[in-house]
Amino acid sequence: MADSRKAIHAFLTPDSHEAWHEFAAEHGVSVSGLIEAIALDWADRRDGDDFDLAEVDALSRQARRIDAGRR
Repeated sequence: MADSRKAIHAFLTPDSHEAWHEFAAEHGVSVSGLIEAIALDWADRRDGDDFDLAEVDALSRQARRIDAGRR
């Protein structure tokens, strides 16, 4: 199973990095387990009907600002 896995690498601010690790530690999981669980949850909602569209829009806007600030 481990051989079929793929890596994700991200450069985060120190605060964001800490937030991921704190959340994971508080819930007794790894960051990679948390990321995979989120992805699987999103994949189950692929059609978009189950997403909170306002939250998706807000996250997308914030991600665009972060990406633009890195360029």
